Parts: sequence; C-alpha cells; structure tokens
Amino acid sequence: MTAIDGKLAVVTGAASGIGRGTALALAKRGARLAISDLDRDGLAETAARIEALGAKVTTYLVDVADRDAVYAFAQEIEASHGGADIVINNAGVAQIARVDELAYDDFEWVMNIDFWGMVYGTKAFLPQLQAKGGGHIVNVSSIFGLISVPTQAAYNSAKFAIRGFTEALRHEMKGTEIKVSCVHPGGIKTNIVRNARFLQSTQATVREEAASGFDRIARTTPERAGEIIVNGIARNRPRILIGVDAKIVDWLQRLMPVSYGRIMFRGEGSPLAGGADAR
Repeated sequence: MTAIDGKLAVVTGAASGIGRGTALALAKRGARLAISDLDRDGLAETAARIEALGAKVTTYLVDVADRDAVYAFAQEIEASHGGADIVINNAGVAQIARVDELAYDDFEWVMNIDFWGMVYGTKAFLPQLQAKGGGHIVNVSSIFGLISVPTQAAYNSAKFAIRGFTEALRHEMKGTEIKVSCVHPGGIKTNIVRNARFLQSTQATVREEAASGFDRIARTTPERAGEIIVNGIARNRPRILIGVDAKIVDWLQRLMPVSYGRIMFRGEGSPLAGGADAR
C-alpha cells in the first residue's frame, strides 16, 4: 500500500478536471498538496477547495512544456517541502484533425505538453523519490492510449507514448519502493474538447459539435475520477482504468487488437470528434 496521509503530493494540470478532482481526493486522505497549472484563477479555486477540507496546499504557475520551468518547480518543492512523495503528471491538451490536415505546430503543441511534460515531470522528481527510498509516480494517459481513433493522431501519439514510457519505468523500478501507475480515463466531464485545437477552417462549427457530442458520452465526474486514481495509488495498481467505457475499450482491444475499429468506427470521423479522456 502507498501511504498518503501526511505525504506531499505534486499534481500538474490541477486548475480543473481530473487534476482538480485528484488533488481534492488526495486532500481528503490527508495529503499535503503542491499543485501547478497555467490557469491562475482555476488554480486558486482548486487551492481554496483544498483548504476548505483542512489540507495544506501551495500553488505554482508552471508550463510543463518548458523543461527548465519543470526542473525549477521540482527544485522549489525540494527546497520548500523536502521533496515529493507522490507525483501525478496530469496536465494535457487535445488536437482534433485528420492526419492530412494536421499542422506540425499543432502536433508539436500536443506532444510538448502531453508527452514531454510527463517526461520532464517524471525525470525532475524521480531523484527526490529515490533519495527518500520510495514514493509513487502516476502518469495520466487515456483510453486513447489503448486504442487509436480517427482525427486523434496527435493525441493518440502522446497517450500511447505516455503508456509506453510509464510501463518501461515501472519495470525499471521493480525491486524498489517506488511504485508507478498509468491512468486510462474514459469519458470524464471536463473542458478538454472545448479547449482543444481544431482545423482552423472549420473551427467555429466543429468545436461546438464536438463539445456537445463529448458531453453526451462523458459519464464520469472529475471528482469520481480523482477518487478512483487515489484508490489506485493506495493499492499500488499499475494500470488504473476510469469508467465503464474504459473497461469496455480495454476488453475490446484485448479481444480484437487489430479489428476493433470495425465495431467502434462504422461512420466517418471520431467518436469524440471526438473522444474520451479529459483533464
């Protein structure tokens, strides 16, 4: 079991969505929080909710795509709090476009935040856990890290990469007291689609259609997602699936690793045009 009460938990992307839900769930378990985001107002709201629970929290404005900023963040955590015990790399964004329409700048935007932000967070904080002789690293992937879907090539790439990186790290940490978990959320009620980047020529109409479609399929609240993640941390679960949809997708991919698309994508476009996960 991973101890949570009294431990320092770092959560990125904590201004809303899964990050906020997870920070609140950790606070209820007695953790001390160090939360980061670029959304100053959202971060302040999360901090206020944590303090209302009687937990301690500090906030940091951090761009996870900036390696130097992430390492400076980790150094501040070590100097001010003695280092992290639990690190949750959650910050993420989405891009919705077909491969033949996907601009390199948008592709890099997704990879820099979703994938490299996770890599920077892991490598910056891992030495602190090693120095303490234990801890827990949690990287948030998606059900789109289990299957690929139309219009989600950039997001799929980042989320599959997170899964591969995290599973390799878990194997490397075998025999130590550092536990590693990969999270695969299904449809979570967040603003990830409304904040996504779309093909510019159709952005005005496609954004609302995608957001409305996502709202219809998103069944799990961020608060419930946070509880599931924290329960998974406590139980040292290497893979944490959130929602019935995530469990179905996981089962379908195992059963039909090549042909799952015949069942899932009979029409054109993405099911989320969307998709699943969220922050």
